[in-house]
Amino acid sequence: MNHRVLFTGLVSVFLSACTMATPIPTATATTTSYPSPIPSFTPTATPARVDLRVTGELVNCRSGPGTVYELINELSQGQSARVVGRNTAFTWWYIRDPGNPNGFCWVSSSVTEVQGGVEELPVVQPPVVTVTKANLRAEPDRMVVNCDQFPQTIFLEAEITTSGPTFVTWKWEASTGVSSENAIMVFEGEGTQVINDYYQIGAPNEYWIRLHILEPNEITRQVNIPVSCTP
Repeated sequence: MNHRVLFTGLVSVFLSACTMATPIPTATATTTSYPSPIPSFTPTATPARVDLRVTGELVNCRSGPGTVYELINELSQGQSARVVGRNTAFTWWYIRDPGNPNGFCWVSSSVTEVQGGVEELPVVQPPVVTVTKANLRAEPDRMVVNCDQFPQTIFLEAEITTSGPTFVTWKWEASTGVSSENAIMVFEGEGTQVINDYYQIGAPNEYWIRLHILEPNEITRQVNIPVSCTP
């Protein structure tokens, strides 16, 4: 799917050596880890043996029953696998991943043929979607300027990746003890969105900025920004 880029409101924050005069701005999200645990299910007393053969040329096997979930593996035409579960609509099969003997993934029924009693397969619930990766960087990541050249601008970029459709709640925190209000990013499917922001540094100091991801799972990323000046 297309990954959209999220730009926050660019509101200046002036940092002094000990205090931050203006709170970190609240970012506005636009609508558009870590790996998800294996979904749990209760098999029947005598589970049916169901085998699958790939009919498509190259078929995606995903973390959940839908194209909005992250890609786990690719299956080639003619490849076979053991089916251990299904979704309620019989449109996705939950299989043992041929590329990972201890792993499982989902494949669409439209690009496969199955043999066996699919009606007896247990229904497997979709996995819990999580943030699987978060990166934060500052530009520049250190600064030495003349002491009469403040304020200076620091640009921040955060990348957040999820394993499927979800709401991501996050906020900023600064070394001066202030933090922003919570903001929400909407992910319509697996993928990455970007947060861009900037801050103005008002004096030399050893600063840090943290990105806190609060939901669906907790992750913190931090950048350190040493700032010094020469007379």
